[in-house]
Amino acid sequence: MLDPIFSGYRFPPDVILWGVRWYCRYPISFRNLEEMMKERGVEVDHSTIERWVKKFGPEIEKRLRKQPSAVGKSWRVDETYVKVNGEWKFLYRAVDKQGNTVDFMLSETQDKEAAKAFFKKSLKKPGNPIPEKINTDKHLAYPAALEELKEEGKIPKETEHLRVKCLNNIIESDHARFKQPCKPMKWFKTFEGAEKTLSGMEAMLMLRKKQFTRMKHYDSEVAFVHSLFGLTA
Repeated sequence: MLDPIFSGYRFPPDVILWGVRWYCRYPISFRNLEEMMKERGVEVDHSTIERWVKKFGPEIEKRLRKQPSAVGKSWRVDETYVKVNGEWKFLYRAVDKQGNTVDFMLSETQDKEAAKAFFKKSLKKPGNPIPEKINTDKHLAYPAALEELKEEGKIPKETEHLRVKCLNNIIESDHARFKQPCKPMKWFKTFEGAEKTLSGMEAMLMLRKKQFTRMKHYDSEVAFVHSLFGLTA
């Protein structure tokens, strides 16, 4: 039975997911992807692909959030910059010491409230364990946010907050790896559009890391993604 999310779309689900996966993974523009798909017999306008990305990128990430993941209890947290309508916004991201993605959040601000919101989002993610250690840079917002979360009982008081620069090398590298596709995209026009596209990009990076334990039961990443929608590759 076809997943209702594909109702009303002219193109088959596998073609839609193909376009979304490629755009969110590789350094490519919508027009470039339009040409590539045309060479493979799929006549689709670049604006249609853009709508696919904004609809199905976040949906893939949403469904992945419910999957068992290999995320550990030692987190490396940092924020990086993303340009939206010509202005820099803040993308909060975290990985564990193995490089598995913990979570992410785009924010208009870089302050205690944003840091706290990011930690709360990460703690609610079903596949994430309660962290035993959290390493951050020396931004003053992090200790203030963590202290409040401990007082509220959201994080155990025993959770250790570290501020060791070398421990965050792994997330600095992950930022660079993650932002590679952003250059041909020429960044983002709206905050909402950025959130949706970044969700798809983060989903593709998590899949690339193979951090979901169920992936070992599938022959390919494509088959695993299709399984999220009840499809066969």
